[in-house]
Amino acid sequence: MLQSHYKILKMKKYSVIVPVYNRISEVVDLLDSLQKQTYKNFEIIIVEDGSTDKCDKVVEEYSATLDIKYFFKENSGPGDSRNYGMEKAEGEYLIFFDSDCIIPAQYFAEVEKYLATNPVDAFGGPDSADESFSNVQKAINYSMTSIVTTGGVRGKENKLDTYQPRSFNMGISRAVYEKVGGYSDIHPGEDPDLSYRIMNAGFSIGLIEDAFVYHKRRIDFSKFVKQVYKFGVVRPILIKWYPDKFKITYTFPTLFLLGSILLVILSLTVSSLFTLPLTLISLVFFVESFMKYKSLPISILSIFASFIQLYGYGYGFLRSGIKILILKQEERKVLKDFFFDEE
Repeated sequence: MLQSHYKILKMKKYSVIVPVYNRISEVVDLLDSLQKQTYKNFEIIIVEDGSTDKCDKVVEEYSATLDIKYFFKENSGPGDSRNYGMEKAEGEYLIFFDSDCIIPAQYFAEVEKYLATNPVDAFGGPDSADESFSNVQKAINYSMTSIVTTGGVRGKENKLDTYQPRSFNMGISRAVYEKVGGYSDIHPGEDPDLSYRIMNAGFSIGLIEDAFVYHKRRIDFSKFVKQVYKFGVVRPILIKWYPDKFKITYTFPTLFLLGSILLVILSLTVSSLFTLPLTLISLVFFVESFMKYKSLPISILSIFASFIQLYGYGYGFLRSGIKILILKQEERKVLKDFFFDEE
């Protein structure tokens, strides 16, 4: 009986699960930030997803100051790696961070404070750019968080029926995991898929605005365009799976892409005045970014980042939408690269 009571006292409130794939330097920054948390009742589970550049020795260096566990498995994608971590977790809540995140010292304290008065079943938080990030990273952060470029899809309002936590900063209760299960084999798109299943199961979801993370995202525009293109591709798949979750804002980047093409054609064939709308939206990107960062270089880069995001996502959505929603093709056949082989 004494041993059982002792185990209950030692049980961690939160289990932090982090999939890692060849990201040693990022793991160092993440673990450094977790060492500085003002709230300490959490364990960390690092799941190495078949990396050739392993971080096991780095993890070992933090074992004296953090309750940390390390597991290596064959490569099967971040979703399956998070599922693997959940199987090993002991906490009451399971929290997911990406390896390229830095966690502010008050993160867990803010989660504790929120859950004390809002005992939701699942939650997420926003992301921001740390002062140490490069100008390009800050510009990308602007484009990925601005309501102008996202239409609010990524969640700035705490609406239980629409907010979709993202797996770079997401938490679920053990009860959610036991009923809904983990992530599916789609990637990217595994986090909104899980959010939709949580909603459909009747669980409550909350946005904890003060529980933000610093998310490095992609470090250059070439990687960023590939990322947002993939986001666009998986959205029609999710619309097919969850038609009741469709939002008209999902189509806006594609409409923006097609509208931009039309404006360029008209400016070349009719009048240069047709470039005015694109000039005005560029000004909006510039001004909003400048209000956030107070930096001329970042504001200029934010214009590029915003157009890359809208055009990349819009093109991916258009190609995938034609195949999946119009031609009714099977997504696992025509878009098989977006699904990890379960065998």
